[in-house]
Amino acid sequence: LEEAAFQLQQIFRIDISIALNILGIESMRAGHCRVAFTCFKLAADRGYSKAQFNVGLCYEHGRGTEKDLEKAGFYYCQAASSCHPMAQYRYARYLLQHSPGSHWDRHHKAVTLLEQAAVAGITEAQAYLGVFYMRGLHPQEKRGLKYLLLAANSGDAQSRYHVGVCYEQGLGVQQNLAEALRHYRQSAAAGNRQARERLRA
Repeated sequence: LEEAAFQLQQIFRIDISIALNILGIESMRAGHCRVAFTCFKLAADRGYSKAQFNVGLCYEHGRGTEKDLEKAGFYYCQAASSCHPMAQYRYARYLLQHSPGSHWDRHHKAVTLLEQAAVAGITEAQAYLGVFYMRGLHPQEKRGLKYLLLAANSGDAQSRYHVGVCYEQGLGVQQNLAEALRHYRQSAAAGNRQARERLRA
């Protein structure tokens, strides 16, 4: 009986959190940012990862509350620890750009989170990792190209342009100008200005 009561409490807690999060989303769409933030915060403080992510967004962009990157990072971290892929991406970006502490620890944790988000299909994480591995102090061109192709195949025109650069310059792949042109054309058709300029050049 105790176990059944505990299970009912869990279901009730989750249902309330889901309802509060949905109410928050609808309030945000209607332009009631403060109400939305309150709903997200109530659900987030009950441990609901989708709401924790939404609270992070509110703090990052100053929607319904004051802009506070440290608090945004805290809530992204909470959601990321529950394997919320977009929160993993956002928290990784926070670690790389704003977080205090040891550079190496932050860097290592951020890359791990980005890879988890990329595997989960987050295009932004794939694109970020692609460029990250291409540049860096010790470029890993094949690895970078792998992530750029994932992002390009998800419709990211900027990543498609970068894939073209890889084929043109032989970065992580055999140099192939015909293949470079194909990627530049696809990127340009999707509206990428750099790809259009490259084709003219």
